Amino acid sequence: MVVRSVGGVKEQLGFDFGVEQPQRLTKVSPARLSTFDDCPRRYRLSYLDRPTPQRTGPWAHSTLGAVVHNALRALFDLPVAKRTPQRAMALVAEHWKDAGFSSDEQAARYRARAKGWVAEYVEEHDVSDDPVGLERWVSAPVTTTGERPTMIIEGRADRIDQRDGELVIVDYKTGRWVPDEHEARASQALAMYAVAATRTLRMPCTKVELHHLPSGTVAAAEHTPETLRRHLERAEETAGDLRLAADTLDAGGDGDVLFPARPSRRCAWCDFRPSCAEGQAAAPAAQPSDLLAP
Repeated sequence: MVVRSVGGVKEQLGFDFGVEQPQRLTKVSPARLSTFDDCPRRYRLSYLDRPTPQRTGPWAHSTLGAVVHNALRALFDLPVAKRTPQRAMALVAEHWKDAGFSSDEQAARYRARAKGWVAEYVEEHDVSDDPVGLERWVSAPVTTTGERPTMIIEGRADRIDQRDGELVIVDYKTGRWVPDEHEARASQALAMYAVAATRTLRMPCTKVELHHLPSGTVAAAEHTPETLRRHLERAEETAGDLRLAADTLDAGGDGDVLFPARPSRRCAWCDFRPSCAEGQAAAPAAQPSDLLAP
């Protein structure tokens, strides 16, 4: 296998990012791959059908997550001296939206909780270092076979830190499920961000962390070249299936056959439930605030 070096980074990870690119590469993000794996029908409705089919209204848990993410991003944009718990709480108020909440009272209750989460986060973590990236877009052409790249992995990482000469991927969580080390290591999204950040920022990246604000939990994992390769192999397989289905659809194939529905309990809160008869039959509709952390 011919090995090319980009600042010495590739040898450490063991991946061939490649310099010569084939004429056609499949661009994939963690969100696209996850959507296709969960339900090909939802992938088609999300990314291929135009005009976009009817969707549900906003979800309160998504609103809450976006507010916390935006507040923390804004906090790290401030000078270090202003990164205080009080300022973090004020930023939650500035970015707050009520979309998806069942009542003004429920929205006010979760606004107060979000303020408490970010205040505790600032108190318990060292926020004096400037991240390398905030909502940073990273990408890399990759292959797992040592030949020419087969796909471009890309995505937007919540935060990228630099610690002891290495990058660390940080992902914020505000949901009801508390993550652990296994979930951090098993996250395909975090693994893809680590590989793409290595290429984009020209520094090694094997550490990933899930920061769960409601519980104060930090679930951390460190990847090896082998674990990253396994994630890329799975991504490559999904990307191949996705590309074949999309190409066949473009050639006149049957969209319902190529992108079948995969009914499950997740259909209760699928954004495209109004446009999917199979999803409607699979589970009763969830309320917009049902997935909020208790």
